[in-house]
Amino acid sequence: MQACCFSFAQNCGKTPRLRCVNRGLWYIIVCMYLLKQRSIYDMKNPSCPKVDIGGQAVLEGVMMKAPEHIAVAVRRENGDVIVKREQYESPAKKHKWMALPFIRGSVNMVQMLSMGMKTLTDATDMLGVEAEEPSKFEKWLAAKLGKSVDKVVMAVAAVLAVILSIGLFILLPNVVIKLFPAAATGGMLLLKNLASGVVRIAILIGYILLAGRIPDMYRTFQYHGAEHKTVYCNEHDLPLTPENCRPFTTLHPRCGTSFLLITFVLSIVFYSVIDVLVLMVTGFDLGGNYLLRVLSRLLLLPVVAGISYESLKALAHHDSVLTRILRWPGMQMQRITTHNPTDEMLQVAIVSMKTALSGLPEGEMTPEGWVRLTAEQVDALTGVTRA
Repeated sequence: MQACCFSFAQNCGKTPRLRCVNRGLWYIIVCMYLLKQRSIYDMKNPSCPKVDIGGQAVLEGVMMKAPEHIAVAVRRENGDVIVKREQYESPAKKHKWMALPFIRGSVNMVQMLSMGMKTLTDATDMLGVEAEEPSKFEKWLAAKLGKSVDKVVMAVAAVLAVILSIGLFILLPNVVIKLFPAAATGGMLLLKNLASGVVRIAILIGYILLAGRIPDMYRTFQYHGAEHKTVYCNEHDLPLTPENCRPFTTLHPRCGTSFLLITFVLSIVFYSVIDVLVLMVTGFDLGGNYLLRVLSRLLLLPVVAGISYESLKALAHHDSVLTRILRWPGMQMQRITTHNPTDEMLQVAIVSMKTALSGLPEGEMTPEGWVRLTAEQVDALTGVTRA
């Protein structure tokens, strides 16, 4: 927890590599909804026949993903916006089995985690903040592995983040079952899973609330809101301007926050059914053995993710009183994962979306292959007129 909640405010603009590591830790644990929302946005919205596009908030910017391209736009301290565009091809196009129901959810989750970490690294580089001198250990490790220091640090951050997420959301909640009687009955197994599930959800909400109190995190949540408003504006076929984006809500029915909540809720039901079936067939109580219980949760996590993905996909395809009721908890949870953005943040999201859909805008080309837009060029691109 301390590793993730390192003072971003103190590190902002000083040690981007450290900030990138910390953001990576927080990102995997708390913001899987940002990674997943791209795949969720890929689900066809029947009421909006336009090209499906989604994204994620990054350091001082927004990533947007169109069917064939990914764009990242960030705003530097001097007001310039740096934007890049890359080709994107879904692995499911090469390997058809990856698109099969209940498999595609887990495959997509792994893919989005990998892509999300790369996007965060790219955004940090694009901000142009001078990196600190690598330590001797980092240089030694990079030399041994034959990788750049930044890639090594991000890889270590990813491993630590996964370990921390397992500890927070699997190991810790399952400690709660030791408070219950050891009786192996269907009702007791359900109660144990319900208790661990409630603890898991409480940890998630508490962690996000804590992260939101950090200024750097709060701005990221604002960019998350900017991304949602821009997606809404595009779905309603309106010209992409801050004025048109501003009235829309920051709550989007296909945001990955809903995926997280559905996963946590379904895990309670799914693990309860598994525990009861194992008890009925073998007479063995998984709840009575902590290590086996944790191992079973880890092994079955891809199954839960697959079921959750299909459930959210079904909710995204239908709009009725029932689906709105089922979507409501996830929508309300977005009140703590999104905040109203400034017009400048909306501009960055608009630049990113236009780049993903139409190509790189005209501007100064940097040696890295990015495009640098001045504040005046950004205003012109986003339809802003200043007195």
